[in-house]
Amino acid sequence: MAVQKKVLVTGATGFTGSFVVRELCASGYDVFCFVRGCSDISVLNGYQVSYVNGDLDHPSTLFESLKKMDVLVNVASIGFGHGPSIVRVCEEAGVKRAIFFSTTAVFTTLEANSKIKRLEAEKAIKESGLDYTIFRPTMIYGTMRDRNMIKLIKFLDRFPVIPIFGPGEALQQPVYVKDLAKAVAKVVDVSRTYKKDYNLSGKEPLTYNEVVDTVANLLGKKVFKIHIPLRASLVLINSVKLIPGLPKFTPEQVLRLNENKTFSYQTAVEDFGYAPLSFYEGVTEEIREYQSYNVK
Repeated sequence: MAVQKKVLVTGATGFTGSFVVRELCASGYDVFCFVRGCSDISVLNGYQVSYVNGDLDHPSTLFESLKKMDVLVNVASIGFGHGPSIVRVCEEAGVKRAIFFSTTAVFTTLEANSKIKRLEAEKAIKESGLDYTIFRPTMIYGTMRDRNMIKLIKFLDRFPVIPIFGPGEALQQPVYVKDLAKAVAKVVDVSRTYKKDYNLSGKEPLTYNEVVDTVANLLGKKVFKIHIPLRASLVLINSVKLIPGLPKFTPEQVLRLNENKTFSYQTAVEDFGYAPLSFYEGVTEEIREYQSYNVK
């Protein structure tokens, strides 16, 4: 009988991390969750996992946790500057195989601080001796715990009019969270994914106008879109901050909405059979959960 590989997961209690944990458990791995003492581990109830306490701000705690592991799955954001130290600790602990989550936001034309830190992390990973795989997802959605799509769903369910910052024709390609989690479980032991990076997106691109229309139709709502010129939008968002109940935006978010964010995932198809859902399929599941929750 084959010995189960021990996999340490950072970011395990987060939105994406909790799904990754579930898929790894379902695939037969011995899963250990690297959590802080204040972490809410209730989101992992029912999963056969072990917990190890630590904090990425204190690399020595990660080192102690990794010493008996075979694989690291780093779902925790590398946008806070931890990337290089995580790589170093893996090498010191003798863990060769590591999967890292980055983001397609590293390709933005905007000079965000998190972009610089993520690129530094990716550089450290690629220059290391690790058998790494880097996943760069697009905007992740899928349940009421996501940080993006659920805000749009709630807004369209509540208001008959939505402001669109700019023409709304920039292409989006959101990725369903369960597709990412399945991808992680698939590649752990796939050697052709070693020392490679993959952009992971949804099945096909669609404009932001189409995103809004799809969500509104699934909610059974008639919603009117009011397009606000981009320059005026950047002025308006400062006023919107003062209105209770309305979503809050930063200038960076508005500008990002007007960037094309489409990415090919063909290499992932060829290397490990990546097969993402369409936005319609994925957001249907999220809206079903949202409506079920509201009925209770």
